[in-house]
Amino acid sequence: MLADLANDWPDEGDLVVCSVKNVKENGAYLDLDSYPEREGFVFIGEIATGWVRNIRAHVREGQRVVAKVIGIKKDRDSITLSIKSVSEERRRDALQSWKNEQRASQIMRVAAERVGWDEVKTTAVSEEMKESFGSLYGALEECAITESALEDAGFEGGWIAVVTELAIENIVPPFVEIRGLFEIKVWGPEGVEAISGALQAAEDCAKGEEEVTLTCHYDGAPNYRVDIKAPDYPSAEAIWEAAQEAASNKIGSVEGSIAIERL
Repeated sequence: MLADLANDWPDEGDLVVCSVKNVKENGAYLDLDSYPEREGFVFIGEIATGWVRNIRAHVREGQRVVAKVIGIKKDRDSITLSIKSVSEERRRDALQSWKNEQRASQIMRVAAERVGWDEVKTTAVSEEMKESFGSLYGALEECAITESALEDAGFEGGWIAVVTELAIENIVPPFVEIRGLFEIKVWGPEGVEAISGALQAAEDCAKGEEEVTLTCHYDGAPNYRVDIKAPDYPSAEAIWEAAQEAASNKIGSVEGSIAIERL
């Protein structure tokens, strides 16, 4: 796993993003980028698989690498690392996660400036977001997907709107979600059939649309929740508009009413 950036020390087995500080004949000293003032040492035998004839052919000062923590001696302030134990896939994933967290921290600093937080407050809120979502970037990504993500997780305050706005502006999520509500009442003999037809008409609006889904859920009569998932907000909003029109047309053809709310 990628090391928990909130701790002063990584755990044995963690992957850490490092900068090569000093290359020696028998190994290299690495600064642990996520742990201020911590450094580790990787012996030449842990630099790469096979025989390392020239260590500088594999690492150089200033290079950013991903290493695995294979030993910790806190009493000696010593961390032993291995580069060869990290596969290429895990190296890419760890670097991307580290970059994402750096980006998320920058977004939170911008948010802090806008709402007037000091560093202590910014750090405290960021840590709470990490605890709730697993990572700071994960929290902001959820905000970009679902605007109510922080409120749904129990957070409160005017700062939420600022953070959410910055997340939407700066993070491209794998998908976004929006939600609406249909309040449908039918007085005529069509009853359940008319309501079912209206909901089906709404769901049909997403058919044929790439990577877009729309599902309707019974939310306690006369309410029906509409969940839309799409690659981006414009696509989601377009389907929402079409679904409103389709459902309204169906109910308009019978003795009934429909009230629509964007959640």
